[in-house]
Amino acid sequence: MTTSQPAPHPLTVGEGPMALERALAQPDPDSLAAASALRRLVAPELAALVLEQASLRRRARSKFGDRAADMLFTATGLEQATRPEVSAWRADTFAEGCSRVLDLGCGLGFDALAMGRAGLGVDAVELDPLTASCAQHNLASVKGRVLVGDAASAVPAVMDGGVLVFVDPARRSSTGRSWRLEDLSPGWDFVLSLRQRCDRLVVKLGPGISRSLLPDDLGRHWVSHEGTLVEVCLATDVGEGPAVDRVVVLRGGRRYELVGRGLARLPVADVGEYLHEPDPAVIRSQLYAEACSGTNAWLVDHDVAYLSSDEPLDTPLVTSFRVLESIPWSVRTLRAWCREHRIGTLEIKKRGLDVDPAELRRQLKLKGSASATVVLTPTPRGTRALVCERVPRSP
Repeated sequence: MTTSQPAPHPLTVGEGPMALERALAQPDPDSLAAASALRRLVAPELAALVLEQASLRRRARSKFGDRAADMLFTATGLEQATRPEVSAWRADTFAEGCSRVLDLGCGLGFDALAMGRAGLGVDAVELDPLTASCAQHNLASVKGRVLVGDAASAVPAVMDGGVLVFVDPARRSSTGRSWRLEDLSPGWDFVLSLRQRCDRLVVKLGPGISRSLLPDDLGRHWVSHEGTLVEVCLATDVGEGPAVDRVVVLRGGRRYELVGRGLARLPVADVGEYLHEPDPAVIRSQLYAEACSGTNAWLVDHDVAYLSSDEPLDTPLVTSFRVLESIPWSVRTLRAWCREHRIGTLEIKKRGLDVDPAELRRQLKLKGSASATVVLTPTPRGTRALVCERVPRSP
């Protein structure tokens, strides 16, 4: 398959702009009334397209804010689109020293847009023609082009040292979203082959891919945004050499980074005065020792991602709780404790246990005006229910 220029998006030509403006003015673009109103103005196919776009823009506000008003989306593309803060981190981290980015599988174009805003020329490739036309619209403010085609057709035999190759493989199988490497498109073997064809390769993968499956000759970057693990990014040429592991935490407009190689190990001991829940990027990377370097923290169980200490940990990489009480775990003992303390609202956190918090709340028969937080976890003394209070996070 050869590459070609995408056709203009239907909403950018002819009656498209007018119809989209009318759709955006609808109180509920998903309603039958909105569909009827648009069908009186334009053909049914165009009416359906603009109403879907109006609905997608409303959904996109939570991820893109006011910027969504000038963008074009597809449902699948919006679901998989990189959050702007993550795209900005990627461009800041990897664009230096490069003049162009070759974005293979660009989707709606938001990573390419961040690279373009960082000063790189953009060549973006997308297999789906409609998604490519959306990307062409979304990338209008930067220097570059979008092509329709598969990744293999777009990669030149020789690439100069100024090219950053970025790959964001589609992660869907016939049954829906997939975390399996064999379901990636372009294929995993092709992605890995790019290591020998370019000086700088950056690969975005879903956060659910097992750490053990990731190659150890590429830097591995686990990225969380506002407390949610959003991706693992593999990269060459990041400055620290091959096989570096990095945690990237984006929260409240700030970036926190932690570099390690996962070689240090923490001891295991019973719960102390404080319990700490690592950021999900720390958990997936397993850089527990690095996250609390310089402290006396320990793990409460070999297989459970809870840390403990006798002093507070001043780090944005964990959420801390002061342990108020530790009781043996059973539904009966926890129910009695909640009854004694008149607990009507209970936050339940757990690791390493097959417990459904919603079902547990039903079994506890909560009644009262007080609230509490309980953490269920294995410990060296057996499984415990830890009554905790959150420690405010430092700004």
